[in-house]
Amino acid sequence: MATFLGIDYPSWWFLLIGAVFSGYAILDGFDLGAGAWHLFFRKEKSRRIALNAVGPVWDGNEVWLVIGGGALFAGFPHVYATLFSAMYIPFMLFLLFLILRAISIEFRSKEEMKWWRKLWDTTYSVASIALALALGIVLGNVLQGMDIGPDKEFAGSWLEFLNPYAFLVGFTTLALFMMHGAIYLLMKTEGRLYAKLTVLLKRGIIAFVILFSITSLYTLIYIPHLSDDFKSQPALFIVPVLTFLAIANIPRLSAKRKFRQAFFFSALSIAFLLVLVAIELYPTMLLSTLDPTYSIDVYNAASSEKSLGIMLIFAAIGIPLVGGYTYFVYKTFAGKVELDEMSY
Repeated sequence: MATFLGIDYPSWWFLLIGAVFSGYAILDGFDLGAGAWHLFFRKEKSRRIALNAVGPVWDGNEVWLVIGGGALFAGFPHVYATLFSAMYIPFMLFLLFLILRAISIEFRSKEEMKWWRKLWDTTYSVASIALALALGIVLGNVLQGMDIGPDKEFAGSWLEFLNPYAFLVGFTTLALFMMHGAIYLLMKTEGRLYAKLTVLLKRGIIAFVILFSITSLYTLIYIPHLSDDFKSQPALFIVPVLTFLAIANIPRLSAKRKFRQAFFFSALSIAFLLVLVAIELYPTMLLSTLDPTYSIDVYNAASSEKSLGIMLIFAAIGIPLVGGYTYFVYKTFAGKVELDEMSY
């Protein structure tokens, strides 16, 4: 099997896709979190400031989702086909709420009527909450496994994705994004909205810590296969330790009003949590609950070695370009939000 730097091509693609989806979770995560808080802001000015904080960047953040989906399809077509057929309804709802969130941001300020703005404010917030929940529900189902048959096709009912563990991961994801989003808004606002967000952030941190603790305990007790690699390779425990330290730094820095550093550790926490997911799954990508031999892994789901090698070259060129563009946009729109005639 062809390798690069001692790592085979399927494993490189596993790492690549994980990195891209991590980027999406970090970047669009604060967008979704900010949207989830939106109805907590009562004043029109506060809502406009919150929208303009994410306005220049939200659509660019979604580029990472498109890249991740395309990379999954190119590198592991069997995973793409099985996952999307099994989770057809959640993914269709996800796309619907993506559309609703986008048009809410763009349509809200087109008319002055209160009912019009209230309609799109509600749609924007509900869509943001639903998107965060949907991402967590899909992740929860991937972690605990699905009914995959010998033909690599989903053999269960479409209602199976509605299970307690998936919802627990979904609400934990929502709380994580809301905490992440509140920190981002604190970096972009001042005055009364800033003061209100400091209170909301405390609530968000408490909610996330409680839900994360419950989810971790549930995982250790009821889904023990996810900790097998940590038991066989104790050195991997460095990752959960680093994750805990990153999460612990968020309330410490927030209490000192060092929100830029808190945002860094919030992003780092998301990255470490997804690294934990990768360690728990690898080399499996979709675990079969019917028979482990039916599971889809990085080797039986990968495209041909030649295809993977060629696409790695394109990825090595394209992803840094997208990263550079993302950095440029954030650098351009850095600083506190100020409303003007061009604002939402």
